[in-house]
Amino acid sequence: MSGVYARRITFAAASAVALAGTLALSGPAAQAAPPSPPNAATARTYLAQIKEQPQGPQDGYSRSKFPHWIDQGHNCNTREVVLKRDGSNVQQDGNCAAVSGKWYSPYDGATWTKASDLDIDHVVPLSEAWKSGAAQWTTARRQQFANDLTHSQLIAVTDNVNQDKGDKDPAKWLPPKTSYRCEYARMWVWVKHEYGLTADSAEKAALKGILNAC
Repeated sequence: MSGVYARRITFAAASAVALAGTLALSGPAAQAAPPSPPNAATARTYLAQIKEQPQGPQDGYSRSKFPHWIDQGHNCNTREVVLKRDGSNVQQDGNCAAVSGKWYSPYDGATWTKASDLDIDHVVPLSEAWKSGAAQWTTARRQQFANDLTHSQLIAVTDNVNQDKGDKDPAKWLPPKTSYRCEYARMWVWVKHEYGLTADSAEKAALKGILNAC
């Protein structure tokens, strides 16, 4: 009986390892993410409703005019909230800083275990928003935009990929991971539509092409 019992234990352990491997492989798909944007059909409708207009000037722009990262309660700022939301097994210290965890960057498909390797991207960049209508907003409205956890405006991604994006719109930059571009376009359109921002002709054309191919 002891030999049979040992074989059963060994089989059970092997099964557990196999299951763990399956879960690890499916991790990115199951990972938390920003609020889901509307589907492609709805995004196409929203895109048609966004006013087409040349970008305004950069004059007067400063990131300080979009106050972030603000306190979100429990000693956590917006960056830490997004890191917790977008990661898996994230552990935070008494100051709410992420000290361990695992993050999957959908822009490039990279996986990271250090929060310092991640930026929180504003899907619609602050400078882009400024040139698309936010220059006329109140500071309170710009603060809401820069810390928006309700729409698909904030996402944890590989830092150097975010830096490569800069303030470019989808006519000039898209996520390197092509399979994420439909999602990205839906996110972008949702944010611009909800905030009443404009889009220039090249930007609208790029978004239309992506959404039509979704």
